[in-house]
Amino acid sequence: MALELRQSVSLAQQLIMTPQLQQAIKLLQLSRLELMETITQEMEENPVLEEQQTDEGEEGSPPEEGKEETQKKEANDVQEVTVEERARDDVDWENYLSEYNTGWAESAYEERERPSFENMTASKSNLYSHLLWQLSLSNFEEEQKRIGTFIIGNLNEDGYLEATIQDISDAAGYPEEKVEETLGLIQEFDPVGVGARDTRESLLIQARFQNLEGTLVVGIIEKHLADLEEKRYEQIAKKLGVSLADIISAVTIIQGLEPKPGRSYSDEETIYITPDVYVFKVGDDYQIMLNEDGLPKLRINSYYKDVLRSRDSLSENAKTYIQEKLRSAAWLIKSIHQRQRTIYRVTESIVRFQEPFLEQGITYLRPLVLRDVAEDIQMHESTVSRVTTNKYVYTPQGVFELKYFFNSSINSVEGDAVASESVKEHIRKIIKVENKSKPWSDQELAEMLRKMNIRVARRTVAKYRESMCILPSRKRKQPF
Repeated sequence: MALELRQSVSLAQQLIMTPQLQQAIKLLQLSRLELMETITQEMEENPVLEEQQTDEGEEGSPPEEGKEETQKKEANDVQEVTVEERARDDVDWENYLSEYNTGWAESAYEERERPSFENMTASKSNLYSHLLWQLSLSNFEEEQKRIGTFIIGNLNEDGYLEATIQDISDAAGYPEEKVEETLGLIQEFDPVGVGARDTRESLLIQARFQNLEGTLVVGIIEKHLADLEEKRYEQIAKKLGVSLADIISAVTIIQGLEPKPGRSYSDEETIYITPDVYVFKVGDDYQIMLNEDGLPKLRINSYYKDVLRSRDSLSENAKTYIQEKLRSAAWLIKSIHQRQRTIYRVTESIVRFQEPFLEQGITYLRPLVLRDVAEDIQMHESTVSRVTTNKYVYTPQGVFELKYFFNSSINSVEGDAVASESVKEHIRKIIKVENKSKPWSDQELAEMLRKMNIRVARRTVAKYRESMCILPSRKRKQPF
């Protein structure tokens, strides 16, 4: 069989990911803050783009001549009001003027004398700086301060020492006995319990600080911390030969101690969420409003359009550059508008599916997947997934991420399926009102859910309970 080369023509459709299409897809999954940063960067790099002022383009404003006539007419209609001013005789004007003309009020205040902005703003002290400040004010020896610096530098954010005594001794170049002595001094710093190597040592430091040395509290922390974690109070009472009431009193004191002493000096700042979409109930319907506060409204600078029209005065490179920037700016504006429309349509579809949730709360949340919304608005599932990423919506039930409304379904005994988040809310409510001295087990919770028309296995209840950071029944039990 002979081999030969032939040419053939075939027709096929293929999706080409152009840079403009990649930019549009990228804008879909950006959060509101990331979108603002992207727009700002584009405005810096593209001279064709500019921000449209809100007061520009307003219609209905009278011309300047009409304004002047209106102002004259209003001035004639308003009666003149005269105010009689009299200087008080009992004021020492010479003293007043001398105080007013002091240096702090003079206009000759030089800019270089102003304090920097960093010195005017308050910064929150973290654990590291707080301990170094105490170390600098202490009357330690010079070598103890060097060792203390190494010790403080090896504390984690909870205040626990992560390095061993030998590691600090090798790094600082001092004997281990000196390091151990310095560590004991550091453990007397604020916050109480800092510098410990484990939870037991931190609790013992706090107990001794409260003059509880030799009490039942110290005995439980030293020898029965594992039983205390499992809430085996009867076994602790039997081992120590005391009554259960004494154990409960000691446990109450231990629960008041701080297992993470460095937590109070955490420098983490709270990040507040700004919703991308607002959903309000107006009458019997729900109104959707996009949050465009702070988003600059872009437009193409008309100057470059006029320059491009005068082709004779431009070189070929300049015309190519302006045309490229014009296309980039137009595509960016179009992509932003398309992004806003897509977010609106996705939110509108979610509101239609989850209207019972908006009316009555989490327990009425319906099962929903991306395919349901994609088929409803005639879009691809990947597009819906990108739109719901890092987007938040304000509803009458609170602020939620758009992905929160998409959850798996749980079969009910009779009727429609139930959303997994709704099942979690039922479990949370049941545990909240349970008898603390006899909490319900996972099997009992599953049986109670079955009575509520929710078919769920015990292991599923355990999985949902752990995802909500709820302890098992043996650790929720409280004998008092």
